[in-house]
Amino acid sequence: MQDIADRITANPKFLEFVAKRNSYSIVMTILGMVAYYGFILLVAFDKELLATKLGAGATTSLGVPLGVGVIAFTIVLTWIYVRRANSEFDETNEAIIREAQK
Repeated sequence: MQDIADRITANPKFLEFVAKRNSYSIVMTILGMVAYYGFILLVAFDKELLATKLGAGATTSLGVPLGVGVIAFTIVLTWIYVRRANSEFDETNEAIIREAQK
């Protein structure tokens, strides 16, 4: 079993795969953080903008759809990541393992 693990970690395809997956994860994490922390910074430093009513006589402020947008954005971001992880990343991972077992 250790022999297979050693062959996997020595495989240049594995190292490329890990680098690609890690950079993709970092980009997705940064996008999520920008959305969440951007919203929190708006709450902290521009309450007036978020308190702006959506229309004449409206009871809903701009903050509500922005908050829902942040949640929807992160759900979509998660879906994109899981879709790629379950297809491309899993396929590459399985190919590397098959190659090491030969």
